[in-house]
Amino acid sequence: MIDTSGMEPWEVCALCHSLDGNSRMAKFPKLAGQRPDYIEKQVRDFHDGNRSNDGGQMQAISTEVAQTDLSDIATYFSGLTAPAAILSGGSSEAAARLFNDGRDDLPACLSCHGQSDPALPLAPWLEAQHADYIAKQLYDFRDGKRTNDPDGLMQSIARQLTDEDIQDLAVFIAAQERPERTP
Repeated sequence: MIDTSGMEPWEVCALCHSLDGNSRMAKFPKLAGQRPDYIEKQVRDFHDGNRSNDGGQMQAISTEVAQTDLSDIATYFSGLTAPAAILSGGSSEAAARLFNDGRDDLPACLSCHGQSDPALPLAPWLEAQHADYIAKQLYDFRDGKRTNDPDGLMQSIARQLTDEDIQDLAVFIAAQERPERTP
């Protein structure tokens, strides 16, 4: 157990996600500028056993975070400046088409992940996220290791992606600047 006495609730999160919300390690997602409802849902899902991560860090720490602090934590991270894009790679035309336009029966990633629509508060913004983190989440959705998506939509989409699709999309998304949006 981590001694958190005297700390603001988000400072506990910053131990992995960084105080500026832009974690340095791909294992931990960047939270800066993310939708607050999405952050709250993910922490609750870890707490309630509806989501897990490989090291179990989130399952453990989510039990130590007061549920009443979640709104403050989410508001803090969503109010930070969104991460800058990683300016290397990301030039795959196929990944750009899939992200922006979709393919066959696959919707464009932007159709959910690019909207400021308050009706989609649980679809995270993806641009400038760690490529390895994005790839891991897509593999986990595809392989049934992550199942906390509303109506199983991401699982259904990810099952239609090849390994090459996932790798190309992850690099492409990480290289994109996140547009200014209102969380």
